[in-house]
Amino acid sequence: MAIMERIHGINEERLQWCCREAGISPEDLAGALKIAPATLARALEGEDGLTVNQLKKIADYFNRGMLFFMEPGPVDDTTVHSAQFRTLENQKPDLSIRLRALVERVEFQRQVYISLLEDLGEETERPWYPAHLDLPPGNLKQAAATIRKWLQLPEQLDFDTLRQAIEKKDLLIFVSNGYAGAWQIPKESLVRGFSLFFDTFPVIFVRKQRSMGAQAFTLIHELAHLLLHRNSFIDDARDLDSQEGREQHANRFAGNLLVPDAYLEKVGLAGFPEADVEAYDNYLRDYARRWCVSPEVILRRLVDERLVPRERYQAYRAWTLSLPSPEGPARASRSRYSEPVRIFGKPYVGAVLDALNTNQISLARASRYLDNLKIGYIRRLEERHAHL
Repeated sequence: MAIMERIHGINEERLQWCCREAGISPEDLAGALKIAPATLARALEGEDGLTVNQLKKIADYFNRGMLFFMEPGPVDDTTVHSAQFRTLENQKPDLSIRLRALVERVEFQRQVYISLLEDLGEETERPWYPAHLDLPPGNLKQAAATIRKWLQLPEQLDFDTLRQAIEKKDLLIFVSNGYAGAWQIPKESLVRGFSLFFDTFPVIFVRKQRSMGAQAFTLIHELAHLLLHRNSFIDDARDLDSQEGREQHANRFAGNLLVPDAYLEKVGLAGFPEADVEAYDNYLRDYARRWCVSPEVILRRLVDERLVPRERYQAYRAWTLSLPSPEGPARASRSRYSEPVRIFGKPYVGAVLDALNTNQISLARASRYLDNLKIGYIRRLEERHAHL
């Protein structure tokens, strides 16, 4: 079919549904895709107006296949979106098109991983939830201590060690790209992460940040939702600072897991510069680096345990909010071949390469599963497979 040929039989209901879902008008869609408004209007009235190229633009914009708009009948939300997706959508109804597409992409990637494990002859019906552990909902401190022991975390911690400890429990951890691409959270978005609850292989998605401590806190915050609330959640910067409801539970759990009481006892408060909030970061930096947290998390824990007055934390927060954003321009990784490991984690990449090496999938499919990694980079990644 030539790209200038007009398409017959476009389902106008599905076009209208996509616009409603995205919260945009047909006029906005036409403007964004540089399609004449009259042309799109004819398509929305059931007339033949769109070319193949124009329909492809619309399909790509809404992260749908072209055939989606050719199928008869209305859209069934229960088949188009998973229960996990609908849960996130209910929590944040104003999710952008790009974020919606990202969530769907994460769900697809999870299914790819499970299919690869099945092809490799591995058991995939293995519950991850630690039902044998006592996680008292009313005692977050004890619950955090129990999970820290379950994960076997060392005191000297970095983000990769934390991530791998959780991945060993059959959870998938994805981290966004720091540069423009399919796996980047839009810069204008406040979303820091989300979690998708499944009985097997749940997923946590963490936004890449300059501070590994901030990434670690987001990771454990999302883990708290999966463990304590057994549901899917999407969280922005406000949620990770909330003092209410389930978000407060997740924040308290994360703080206690990353900085247990025994660690607080090691913070020398005799020389703590209480009156000088601008000196807090320097004073707490060594502890923060050792435990993979931000100085603020340690300060918040000190306040929770009434070792530092809450007014000092409030003054510190006011000062930090007055500072310019530390984020600089995002840059692509210099080692593109290893980027899939950073995004999808070692278990996922290992499953793709194992399936490739046992001829379960083609090289082209492996490339698609690994963020469209070029063939030469896949070969370099294979060379390091033994160290994954």
